[in-house]
Parts: sequence; structure tokens; C-alpha cells
Amino acid sequence: MKALIILDIQNDFTPGGNLEIEQGDSIIPLVNRLQDHFNLVVATQDWHPQNHRSFASNNPGKKPFDTTEINGRADTLWPDHCVQGTPGADFHPGLNTKKIAAVFRKGMDPATDSYSGFYDNDHKTPTGLTGYLKTKGVDETYFCGLAGDICVYYSVKDSVKEGFDTTLIEDAAVPLSNENYTIIRKELSAMGVKIIKSDDILQ
Repeated sequence: MKALIILDIQNDFTPGGNLEIEQGDSIIPLVNRLQDHFNLVVATQDWHPQNHRSFASNNPGKKPFDTTEINGRADTLWPDHCVQGTPGADFHPGLNTKKIAAVFRKGMDPATDSYSGFYDNDHKTPTGLTGYLKTKGVDETYFCGLAGDICVYYSVKDSVKEGFDTTLIEDAAVPLSNENYTIIRKELSAMGVKIIKSDDILQ
């Protein structure tokens, strides 16, 4: 069974948001069309408490995009974004959510960031996505959403590690950095990830 996994198409990651990705909203009509080609659609949602350690505002003397050590690893500090219960954390109003069977929230532990839809960054705490997909009989995962070089990237890598036949729909994901996206595309391909265009599904 195939599942479409939509990463973090939330207001704060689209134009006008606190951590906006340029043209992040441009893929929404495409993602909406893709949903009709899958029996199972799930989504992830960044859902941070206000005191999250990855926010630059909670690290005196630091500014957004600086790095700091969190739990023994170097992590990027971000503008406050996707704070629980705020409009910025809501799904973008243009995203069709009617077919989304389950939403997996991540980044809820104030001490640990969570890029992947499967695990937090220290890989100690799962979101439950793996178990859900396997219970549903999913063996093929298809990824789209935001940001292509961060949350989509880490989710795709974890999907491979969890044993799924994994595909990235590359034109249905928008990166924060196009340069990084080019680099990770090669890495994912070398891991066995299929990289396709949406037309491969929609045609």
C-alpha cells in the first residue's frame, strides 16, 4: 500500500510566516491534486511550545540561524515558529485537509528539535508514524511539503531506515536552500530513494 506524507505545510513556513520559505505556498495546488492518487494521506505538523530551545529568542545573545549545542549536538536556532495554538502553526488554508487521515505533531519537547516526521533529532523519541503506517499495511511512502532540504529530507532518510520503499516527489517540495537541495538529492538517490516528478503520478 502507498501513502502520501505531507510535511509541515503550515502558515509560518509559507510567505508572510515567521520562518517563511520563498514560494512555499506554490506547491499547495499540486499537493492537493496528488492526494487524490493515494488511498492513505497523512501529514506532519510542527507544534512547538513557546519555550522551545531551538528558538533564538530563548538563547540570550543568539540570533536566528546561529548554531548552538542542544543535547550534545550542534543545532540551528530559528525564529519563533509554529508555536502551539497560534495561527502560524495552523495548516495553510489552501491545503486540502479532508483526505488527511492522521496528523503527527513534532517538536513538542522543549529540549529537543524534531525535523523528521518519524523521530526527534536525537532519535530517541518516535512520533508513532512508523507504527501507524505499518499497521495500515503501508510499504511505499511518498513525500512532499516543506522544507525540502530540512524536514522532508530528514523524514525521507528515516523512512528508508524504517524499511519503507521511499519516494521523494521533488517538485512537490520547496527547500529553504536550493543549493542544499541539490546536494541532498544526490545523497538520497545514493540511499536508494526514488526521486520523481509529480507528473509521474498525475499523468
